[in-house]
Amino acid sequence: MGTSDEDYDYLFKLVLIGDSGVGKSNLLSRFTRNEFNLESKSTIGVEFATRSVRIHDKTVKAQIWDTAGQERYRAITSAYYRGAVGALIVYDVTRQVTFENVQRWLKELRDHTDANIVIMLVGNKADLRHLRAVPTEEATAFAERENTYFMETSALESLNVDNAFIEVLSEIYNVVSRKTLEKGNDPGALPQGQTINLGDVSAVKKPGCCSA
Repeated sequence: MGTSDEDYDYLFKLVLIGDSGVGKSNLLSRFTRNEFNLESKSTIGVEFATRSVRIHDKTVKAQIWDTAGQERYRAITSAYYRGAVGALIVYDVTRQVTFENVQRWLKELRDHTDANIVIMLVGNKADLRHLRAVPTEEATAFAERENTYFMETSALESLNVDNAFIEVLSEIYNVVSRKTLEKGNDPGALPQGQTINLGDVSAVKKPGCCSA
């Protein structure tokens, strides 16, 4: 039987950032609805979607925010990042400039979030092999240098999309569990409704759910 979208143990906010046109919206729709739109255009306004997944016998609901066109106007505000416990910084493997701009996105992200935020560098459009401009090795080296995760994806071919999001969610769960253990609590039996703070970042455990 499928998991109801309202039946979850943890709610984690993730943000998608990166240059316009790198495929953030299609990564979001592929992960949350298993859809891909070749004609997708930049959306203006706030856009987010959710999906619940099982991680270590717990149901984690991901609330994923998309910049929705704002990145073209440098209008992303601190409110967009507030409460985020994970981020995917997306570039297009066929456009070198989108990779060069990752450094700026990373700085902005770190300026607005807690040091414990889990970050995944995502090289999207990996299906366009004949147009590749950013070598995998270059991106791997960058991710190692900046202490982020790294994965290449194709929203079109549904390559590694689930893997990228689920790896981020799994690591956030591990961070939350470690923080809880450091406080001397049993991560499997948190007080109902408790908010677990990772510095200024919080991961909410749903009240009345799943623990005595």
